[in-house]
Amino acid sequence: MTWLNCPDTVLYVALLVWVDSLNIQLKRDSMDIFDFPAGREGYFGEYGGVFLPEILHGTIQELQQCFRVCKNDESFWSEYMEILKNYSGRPTPITYLPNLSKKLGGAQIYVKRDDLNHTGSHKINNVIGQGLLCKRLGKRRVIAETGAGQHGFATATMAARFGLDCTIYMGEVDVARQRPNVFWMENLGAKVVSVKDGQKTLKDAINECMRDWVSNMADTHYVLGTACGPHPFPEMVSWFQSVIGIEARDQLQELTGSLPNRVYACVGGGSNAIGIFQGFLDHDSVELIGCEAGGLGAGSNLHAARLAYNDASVGVAQGFKTYFLQNEEGNMRKTHSIAAGLDYIGINPIFSYLWEAGKVRFEAATDEEVKEALRLTMRSEGLIPALETAHAFVLAIREAPKMGRNEIILINQSGRGDKDIFTIADALDDREWKSFINEKSDQYLGEKD
Repeated sequence: MTWLNCPDTVLYVALLVWVDSLNIQLKRDSMDIFDFPAGREGYFGEYGGVFLPEILHGTIQELQQCFRVCKNDESFWSEYMEILKNYSGRPTPITYLPNLSKKLGGAQIYVKRDDLNHTGSHKINNVIGQGLLCKRLGKRRVIAETGAGQHGFATATMAARFGLDCTIYMGEVDVARQRPNVFWMENLGAKVVSVKDGQKTLKDAINECMRDWVSNMADTHYVLGTACGPHPFPEMVSWFQSVIGIEARDQLQELTGSLPNRVYACVGGGSNAIGIFQGFLDHDSVELIGCEAGGLGAGSNLHAARLAYNDASVGVAQGFKTYFLQNEEGNMRKTHSIAAGLDYIGINPIFSYLWEAGKVRFEAATDEEVKEALRLTMRSEGLIPALETAHAFVLAIREAPKMGRNEIILINQSGRGDKDIFTIADALDDREWKSFINEKSDQYLGEKD
């Protein structure tokens, strides 16, 4: 087993190639933060791997090989960066929150604005990269799962741009609560399939994608949206999203002259969090905090906190090994979150490794806390974070007053709240909005008659 087969080295080498393509320097002696476990490619400690039907092994190997080639292809990265710059709008800025910082009376709060990407979230970073891989593979069709709809929206956008056929799988529950994104996906030319099996949320959408992929692997690429699933998806998605952290580190140093004391990000599967954390993993002075969906709270069994509540156990599902919310028989438990993008049963295998190594701290925010944090952020700063991102704001708001005024907090605002207008209106019990919806419903019924 050569040193290049160590999983952390694979991730780090990928990061270095990416960083070099941006002409940004990283310390090459910072690898001592990792305790390299012996393991096969695609494993992070004991987590990750490829657990798929034999029929998909050839397709996965083809993807792995293509990804390895593209990582070392200067023309690939040049094209990728050009699209991110001129189509998506990178680099996204960092915004200082003076009002919230003053109100809380503790640390100074800054926000990385990946909500300002085209399509409104960090998801576009990953789908543009996978779209280019798809073209290299010669595939003409893409499929994707989506919960909050942001990944589906981004995938449909990429497919329209690159001229690919597109099918999006979305749980029936999520279709209902994320209707604005369904509208955009369909009008971008994607076919949206409402999944009616199981809990009818993200887990079930992923299952349907896998079934589709098995049947159509010759001409179809699965654009998995988060850093989960079989290798190479966790590494690949994390690598594409690392641009967030690399930008944020340099931007914050330019603004403040220092690194943040703490970095907060919401964690469903974990793609936005591993993206921003990669800018700071080699700095021991920076604490990295992931916020999971606390739902109705600890002990309720209606949440999606895999690590914060210690309710998860190690298992294998949907192509990889990590911590899952499952019972003693290995059957997946029901999850719940006010945020459709956070109610996934499992977590990024890289995070499972980093959590056990003490490199990332995990906490949870309940639905009620999220509503209050959202209201406070909107009224204080004029920012409307997505319900997913609002989880990270909860932790920052909770912990900032206990920190010194010369300390710095950085929050990754990975998405904006446009998509959540129905859920937010219900959560805030906005009577005028409800009246508007009822009037619109009556209008549509009248047109039907």
